[in-house]
Amino acid sequence: MDSPEELPVDAADPAAVPLHQVGVGPWEGPLPDGGHWDPELLANGDARNVVDEYRYWKHDAIVADLDTRRHPFHVAIENWQHDFNIGTVVRTANAFMAKEVHIIGRRRWNRRGAMVTDRYQHIRNHPTVEDFVEWARSEGLSIIGIDNFPDSVPLETYELPENCVLVFGQEGPGLSPEVHAAADATLSIAQFGSTRSINAGSAAAIAMHGWIRRHVFGQKVN
Repeated sequence: MDSPEELPVDAADPAAVPLHQVGVGPWEGPLPDGGHWDPELLANGDARNVVDEYRYWKHDAIVADLDTRRHPFHVAIENWQHDFNIGTVVRTANAFMAKEVHIIGRRRWNRRGAMVTDRYQHIRNHPTVEDFVEWARSEGLSIIGIDNFPDSVPLETYELPENCVLVFGQEGPGLSPEVHAAADATLSIAQFGSTRSINAGSAAAIAMHGWIRRHVFGQKVN
């Protein structure tokens, strides 16, 4: 069961849990059969940030089940200055069932925004851009950068490949020149207001959902 420091702040103190907090108490009735059930959770309840389907399941059993259904796209984010958006990107990647999240640069990152979803999402570190590019090429993945470069094409009209890795730069500087040069394409997200860019975590969510719309729902671009 998640320890208090791994839970969202409001779930660490039962007295502070808001009305919208999702969780279940101890199992009622005869105990279910199956190796995927967690005896401790069945006895004490399950307040983890998981969908109802996985209530009372062992952590390893949840990951194993997710592994049978992950999508073939990957997500990568550069982390040269300890970007605080990484937790949000990991959480969104988990929601959209990305195969893996790749962190290019520093291994350490702030996990608060992940809301414990990093326990269920495969995460790989690449110390350099060269290491990341070599890995992507060896896996036959298209490298798709997301940033507002002069040579970027609109995400909304681009045919995202099924087997790809969507790469995001850190907040502020955006994609590094090394990733820009290595990318098979760089895509921009249409904006209509006064700001020059949107938050990296928001951009990642939009791009991932673009892949989902194309390859899960079959929505073709114009």
